[in-house]
Amino acid sequence: MAWFRRRRPLRWAVVVSSPSGEAGDQWGDTWFARDLIDALNRQGQEARLVYRGGAQSEARDKDDVVLVLRGLRRVTPRRSGNTWLLWVISHPELVADSELAEYDAAFAASPTWKTESVTPLLQATNPQRFTPDAGAPDSGEKYLFVGSTRGEYRPIVRDAIAAGVPLGVYGVGWSEFIPATFIRGEFMSNHELPAAYASAGVVLNDHWREMADDGFLSNRLFDAVASGARVISDEAAGLKAVFGDAVVTYSSPESLSEILNAPLERAFADRARRLEHATRIAAEHSFDARAANLIAAAQRIRGAG
Repeated sequence: MAWFRRRRPLRWAVVVSSPSGEAGDQWGDTWFARDLIDALNRQGQEARLVYRGGAQSEARDKDDVVLVLRGLRRVTPRRSGNTWLLWVISHPELVADSELAEYDAAFAASPTWKTESVTPLLQATNPQRFTPDAGAPDSGEKYLFVGSTRGEYRPIVRDAIAAGVPLGVYGVGWSEFIPATFIRGEFMSNHELPAAYASAGVVLNDHWREMADDGFLSNRLFDAVASGARVISDEAAGLKAVFGDAVVTYSSPESLSEILNAPLERAFADRARRLEHATRIAAEHSFDARAANLIAAAQRIRGAG
């Protein structure tokens, strides 16, 4: 009889840029990390969330793997014989080559950015939550945008309002830029998002310009497509290669107006096709798939454990 030594579970700390407490619960990075942690634990690991204040705590010395989800804040690895992984999920313009070199391995949520020094690992969705069954199609907002202003009048919101469509906006800071008739609320919880996407007529998406240019595709794209939604976005490097006709793109205010003011079936895939896309995204771009890649990388770096 052949005997095989079973690898022991690795202890993971997943570090986010979010602050702890109620404020951190509103950060997309926090929800991204929680979905990833659940996926790691489903695959036999022992993963926990670490907010930015604990990134360099002595407690990290007890972790086998520290995975830093790189957003707005740089984290310098605290070396104690453990493995440090970096996953750049946003703001690539803030990440220098010297930072990448500090880690045992680096990944990026882009198929094209610095591929000589990082491994592409795109953003993902949780198909247990983001599913076409989360809401009745076309029963919610006809045109939906969920996101804060980020301190600016985001172009897709500006262009949609200029197009004269009945846009429904959720997010902080919009009263500074748009009439109250378009604002549905300052916050939509992550628990509410699946139903909102699945029931919307069209979900609108945009990117930071630097992220679009470097191919960092928005997490909203994965969630909305997995929900069976019609999705329109600004253009981004590599978007069509990942999503095909699951996401319609526009290149000017005039083209957005033409798309949104025409019958939806003219530009967007029909329901059957959208369900096919949802199934594919759920299979290829789930957090379970990403967790499997990260576990394999950690085990490779550490050797058989």
